[in-house]
Amino acid sequence: MKVVFDRKLLCSVFPPLMCAVSNKSTLPALEGVLIEAYDDNYCILTTYDTDKGIRLRIDARVFASGRYIVNAQRFFQVARAMDGDEIELTIDSKLTAKILSGRSSHKMPALEGDDFPSLPEIAHEKGFVIGQALLKKMISQVSHAMGVDDTRPVLNGCYMKVEDKTITLVSCDSFSLAKRVAKTEIQNKNSDNSPLDFSFIVPVRTVNELIKLLSDDEEEYAEIYMTKKNIVFILGGITFFSRLIDGEYIDYNRIIIKNHKITAILNHDEFISALERAALVTEEKVAGSVRSPVKLEFSGEVLKIMASSSTGSTYDEILIKHEGEDILIGFNNRFLMNNVRACGGERIKLSLSSPLTSMNIEPEENPEDGEELFMLLPIRMKE
Repeated sequence: MKVVFDRKLLCSVFPPLMCAVSNKSTLPALEGVLIEAYDDNYCILTTYDTDKGIRLRIDARVFASGRYIVNAQRFFQVARAMDGDEIELTIDSKLTAKILSGRSSHKMPALEGDDFPSLPEIAHEKGFVIGQALLKKMISQVSHAMGVDDTRPVLNGCYMKVEDKTITLVSCDSFSLAKRVAKTEIQNKNSDNSPLDFSFIVPVRTVNELIKLLSDDEEEYAEIYMTKKNIVFILGGITFFSRLIDGEYIDYNRIIIKNHKITAILNHDEFISALERAALVTEEKVAGSVRSPVKLEFSGEVLKIMASSSTGSTYDEILIKHEGEDILIGFNNRFLMNNVRACGGERIKLSLSSPLTSMNIEPEENPEDGEELFMLLPIRMKE
C-alpha cells in the first residue's frame, strides 16, 4: 500500500478518530487505526474499541491500494511531528510501515487489515434527522447527571425518546435527575414510513464523545439511525457508531415531585455567583474531613447561602420571590451548581417541600420549544 496524504488534512481528523481508540486492550488491533486505501484516490479511516467506533473518508493520492492497521497514537504523533506539507505512507509485504515527509522518515510495524475487529452490522432502516446545535445543547444540559459505574446499568448513560416532533433527553444518577424536552422539526428516515417512536439509552462514554463531535452551526444536521443493539450518528463526513445500553429506563416522571409546597424565584446569575463563592469553602480538601454542604435558608424574601468548614466560612444573601414556609436545606454544592448552570433562563424557580425531599430547579418560564427540569436530592445536615 502506498498513499500520500495532505498533512494538515490528515492531522485535522486525528481528534475524532482518537475517541474510539482503546488504550487498555491486550489486542494491538484495538489500539490501531484501520486504513483502507482505494484506487479512486481516497481512504477510509476507522477506529473501534468494541463499544464505539469512528469511520471517516479522507481524500488522498493512492498509488497502491490496500488495507492495513497501524498504531493510532504513534502514527498520529509522527504525522504531527513532521514538518512537510505531505505525508507518504508505505506498507510493504513484511508489514513495515514507512512514513515520509520532507527529509524526515519514520518506520513502525503494521498489521493486516483482517486483524481488525468485525464492525457491527448496522442497517439504515430506522432513523431520523435533527439539528446538531439543538442536540448538542440538550446533551450539554443533561450530561452532568449521567451515572458513572452505577450498579443499575441503565443509569450509566443518557435516555433519549423521539416521537413525531418531540425529542426528550433524561439522565439520572444517585443524586440528580435532568430532563430536557424540545419540540422541533424532526425528519423521518424510517424506510417503511412508520411514525417516529424510538427510545434508547446511549452509554456515558459515547455521549461524552458525541458532544465533542456535534456542531454549534444551526445549519448542520445529524442523521441518527438505530438497530436493537447499536446506534449510528452521521455528522457530515464522520460516521460515529456505538452500542446501546440494553434495559428498561426508570419511570422518571413518577419520581419527580410536582406538587411542592414552597417555591422561590430568583436571578440565575446571582445564584451561580453566590454558589461559586461558597465553593471556596465547600470544595476545600482537608485531610480527614468530609466535604461540607452548602446551606440554603429561605427566609421571607431573602435566600441565605451559607457554608462553613475548618478552613473558613462564607455567607451571601439574594432577594427572591418566595411562597410557602421558611426552610433550611443543604446540598452538595458541586451537584447544585451543575444543575443550576444547566438550567436556562434569566430567572429560575426552585420548588421544594422539606429538608429531606428533592428540590426541583427549572426556568421561571419554560422555553417555547419544550421543557427543562432538574431535580436534586438534599444532604441530611447535622443538628
